[in-house]
Amino acid sequence: MAPGPHPYQEISLSTAGVVVGAVLVVLYGMMLWKQEKAKELAKTLHRNSSVGTYFMGFGMVWFWLLVAPPGKGVLSSLSMDLGDFNKIKGYLMIGVPLFCVGMIVYVKEYLFVRGLGLCLLMGAAPLLYAADYEPAPLQFLMPTLCYLMIIKGLFLVGMPYLFRDGAEWATASEGRWRGFLMAGLAVGVVFLGLGLTVWRGY
Repeated sequence: MAPGPHPYQEISLSTAGVVVGAVLVVLYGMMLWKQEKAKELAKTLHRNSSVGTYFMGFGMVWFWLLVAPPGKGVLSSLSMDLGDFNKIKGYLMIGVPLFCVGMIVYVKEYLFVRGLGLCLLMGAAPLLYAADYEPAPLQFLMPTLCYLMIIKGLFLVGMPYLFRDGAEWATASEGRWRGFLMAGLAVGVVFLGLGLTVWRGY
């Protein structure tokens, strides 16, 4: 029997838009509601290795599920065909957990930022699949967001100190901080609205 489509390929553009929009609306809405607490958190979050442990662990488990061997039930539900790289899946299955543990134990500095970057990289893939070959109005907004996630994720993993510098810049002015939060909320509203209206059925 031929394998069915990967779960990523079954995500609709509408669903992706609603999920992205809802996450951004809730996140930035809460930050606007508690602006001062959010500002203090933004300034210190890059040093929070405890939260970083969860982000890094979640991202690594997600990656491991993509390279898991077939025929293992739930563990293989996200297993992805890597083409010519399938032969190194066994090494990745061992190397990824070791890398994760090593990062959590020995590289605590900026652990949250690196974990966040990894999660952004992992999250971009299903969203790109959702927008693939979909001739929907304003469809280009989803891949645009995904590529921004990928670029940001790469920078956060490779140069995590940029998160600290960005947080300091954004929180240096009340107007700048509020504008940043309003922009994030506006993006969330746009994607949520598109997912519930224009992208329905795609």
